[in-house]
Amino acid sequence: MDQRLIEMLVCPLCKGPLTLLRGAEADLPALACRADRLAFPIRDGIPLMLESEARPWDPEAASAPLPLAP
Repeated sequence: MDQRLIEMLVCPLCKGPLTLLRGAEADLPALACRADRLAFPIRDGIPLMLESEARPWDPEAASAPLPLAP
């Protein structure tokens, strides 16, 4: 997604800022709200900004370092 578009979008619940999740942070690309602890999926390049489409997201677990393999 275009960074300018991400900066214009806000959480539909609290109107707070969103963070783009991708790669190891999410199964699918998503926009996450740290305050509400929700991730809104992005499908076919379109963010689904509906509360019913959101899934729980734990920002502390996402920022924790991954354990090293033995």
